[in-house]
Amino acid sequence: MRHALARAINAQPHELGGALAAFITAFAMFSAYAILRPIRETMGITSGVQTLPALFWATFAGMLLVQPVYGWLTARFRRSAFLPWVYLFFVLNILGFHAWFNALDDHTWVARAYFVWVSVFVLFVVAVFWSLMADVFSREQAGRLFGFIAAGISTGGLFGPFVAARLAEPIGTINLLLVSAALLAASLGGQLLVLRWHRRHGENTGPGEDRDARLGGSAFAAFRQVVSSPYLALIALFVFLLTWVSTFLYLEQQALVAQVFVDRDAQTRFFGRLDFWVQAGSLVIQLFLFGRLFRWLGFRALIVTMPVLMTLGFAALALFPTFAVLVAVMFVRRVGEYSLTRPSRDTLYTSVTREERYKAKSLIDTFVYRGGDATSASAHALVKSAFGLGLSGVAWCGMLLAAVWGAVAWRLGTRHVAFSARPRSAASPTSAAPPDGR
Repeated sequence: MRHALARAINAQPHELGGALAAFITAFAMFSAYAILRPIRETMGITSGVQTLPALFWATFAGMLLVQPVYGWLTARFRRSAFLPWVYLFFVLNILGFHAWFNALDDHTWVARAYFVWVSVFVLFVVAVFWSLMADVFSREQAGRLFGFIAAGISTGGLFGPFVAARLAEPIGTINLLLVSAALLAASLGGQLLVLRWHRRHGENTGPGEDRDARLGGSAFAAFRQVVSSPYLALIALFVFLLTWVSTFLYLEQQALVAQVFVDRDAQTRFFGRLDFWVQAGSLVIQLFLFGRLFRWLGFRALIVTMPVLMTLGFAALALFPTFAVLVAVMFVRRVGEYSLTRPSRDTLYTSVTREERYKAKSLIDTFVYRGGDATSASAHALVKSAFGLGLSGVAWCGMLLAAVWGAVAWRLGTRHVAFSARPRSAASPTSAAPPDGR
């Protein structure tokens, strides 16, 4: 059975324990978030669609404050010490929001704080998780196993809303926060299993390297790493453009949902159903297709797939600006991001140093990501007010952004493939070596 399961997920027998522990960690972590997400979307509409750009900027400010603290933790403490504390910190946050909701009758400001906090929470816990995965698994293992590990996220995305739907009435919406906290605590246990497996079987380390050593450096080292490395800077640009494409589509979705569904419960139900089908579609691709597509098409084709699809999707939305087409494009974007773009993006970090996997990656996945959200939300509002653009006009702008994103993705994929073809002892793409092997 062990060998059969290993073959089914495209793993070697000795890798099975690590892959399953990573799957469990991802499942519990994202189940916790999936319970929180539909509430966040409704809270965003409740405070007014026009306030969303301000909430995005508040999230960006939160990232600016938290990032140096995370950088200090990674520099001063061993991996086995600071990673569990990050998750435990967010468990305590959830319990705090539970107490805050119960203490007040007017939830206007707590709802806004909750929206910002969930936006910070999901990026940090997911970024920390994938930093660990890039540290634990080698480049070759990532190509085979990251699809299966990402399937844990999609499975959690299905399980979380199912639990919320079953328990919302019996225990109340606010008490669902306690269920989310318990699931996040369970993911901490899975994380410890991953660390234990890596101590015994890990391959993604150099000769004589301490797999649990402190990273050292300063709390602000991540900023220097991204600015000084063309490879990391290109990843940052890729993520920045991804957020612009996603936010333009997201804000149009929020505006139309507010028009189509007046009742707040109906809005939450719509978001819950959309989440369910997104996670179901992502799960199928992650379990059965990602590893094989990686082998058949190659990394560069995978990382370019979503920019190409979004270019076509925005063109379709510009020609047929209806709610149904917008939901279809949003569905394709989210499924593709979870099942193809996210695993491909995280594979990029298997080629960088350990310090960069935790510091620079976290900066890009949180600070740069939410910076893209904030700037694109303001740009979206400016474009609509200055030029009076409707859904069709915004879609044409989105198509141009997606096309530029595709060009960056192709360049980034080329650099990564060129480096992956070199011997393991060769310089990393963050060094001063020629980026394309020429």
